Amino acid sequence: MPALDIREIGNDDVEDVAALWERCGLTRPWNDPHGDIAFARKSENAAVLVGRRDDRLAASALVGHDGHRGAVYYVCVDPEFQDKGLGRAIMAAAEEWLRARGVWKLNLMVRADNAPVIDFYSALGYDREDRVTLAKWIDPSRKPRR
Repeated sequence: MPALDIREIGNDDVEDVAALWERCGLTRPWNDPHGDIAFARKSENAAVLVGRRDDRLAASALVGHDGHRGAVYYVCVDPEFQDKGLGRAIMAAAEEWLRARGVWKLNLMVRADNAPVIDFYSALGYDREDRVTLAKWIDPSRKPRR
């Protein structure tokens, strides 16, 4: 694995992480990155992992679990650091974070048309499982207009 100093987010990292998520195109108008970071930091069952290289934020992932199944969100590598194995490193750290808490399965949600990301996770050993995802906007005022 490439040299990447990975740890849980600290107060001094919040603005850098939110900016990284923006730069990597992971945010949406209905998802406030600062709110998502704060929510994860309040929970025993979630964390934001940050990976620094040469004292610069290079990668991040939000990881959490429900007691047996884990999930990751906001997995990203700064465009300046891509194609150097840092995505693999931050995912390995997310998997280890979950494993240390007794979680045995990690589920991912990837849009069907996002072939590069599907290929990335497939290369890490993730298998496609056919499922139907159902969603309901229980607060219709938050539903994005398209």
